[in-house]
Amino acid sequence: MLNPWLLAMRPKTLPASVSPILLGSALAFDQGLFRWSVFGLAMICALALQIAVNFANDYFDAKSGVDTEKRLGPQRATQSGLISSQRMLMALLLVCLVAFISGMGLVWLSDWVLLVLGIASLVAVFAYSGGPFPLASHGLGEITVLLFFGLLAVGGTYYAHSLHITASVLGYGVVAGLISAAIMLVNNIRDIPTDAPAGKHTLAVMLGDQLARELYKWLLVFALVMHLLVSFNLGFASFVPLLVVAPMARRLIQQSRQLQGAELNQLLARTAVLEMAYCLLASMVLLVMRWL
Repeated sequence: MLNPWLLAMRPKTLPASVSPILLGSALAFDQGLFRWSVFGLAMICALALQIAVNFANDYFDAKSGVDTEKRLGPQRATQSGLISSQRMLMALLLVCLVAFISGMGLVWLSDWVLLVLGIASLVAVFAYSGGPFPLASHGLGEITVLLFFGLLAVGGTYYAHSLHITASVLGYGVVAGLISAAIMLVNNIRDIPTDAPAGKHTLAVMLGDQLARELYKWLLVFALVMHLLVSFNLGFASFVPLLVVAPMARRLIQQSRQLQGAELNQLLARTAVLEMAYCLLASMVLLVMRWL
């Protein structure tokens, strides 16, 4: 079995935080604006925020009774008693401190605007699963992920490098955000049987199993279409990421119609791999085009 803390960090979700930072930095490199110091701090901050979200979800879902022994997803550290709620809360606050310190480094290197975005990110860590209006329990999980792990992650990283923002950068952020939202949607489709009785009204619970699976398909399709729209200036090079990503997306859409219950854990992990593949390939194209 995994170390309890590694289990709570949910390693398979971490590419969703790293990938947008790579893409935002590659977009800055393409404009000759890349800075290693910004890249390093952005990576630390993004990873810390992702781990904080996972710790907060583990803590608050155990506290609210959403996580039970009947859940189909990976074992949860707090609910299963592997880590006490007090220790999980302390770890959550410590990781948030790491995110805050690295974020302040980014503010010092760039602009105070990032302080506002950083505070919003920390608030979202707690508001996603906890507080009087948990976003995840009111059908807002996918939108939150799209904003924070797409637009803000790609756009904020680019802004930290360059001190400005462009429509095409935000477009790339939408692509990453749509795939991240698809990852979250798979998680919530899997958890419909336990979320619904617990009163956790995720988007998947609201839509129902079949419509949620249909939405998963369209999130991936719209991501591919958006990529073509924002990368058209690259000419034929814009199709390079799609040569790998489009067939992967097609297989995942097929699997989303077939996999049930705990099998959806495989789809979740593969969708995270899809996001990493897209961001890596899109970044490589931008780097190569810069050198040509």
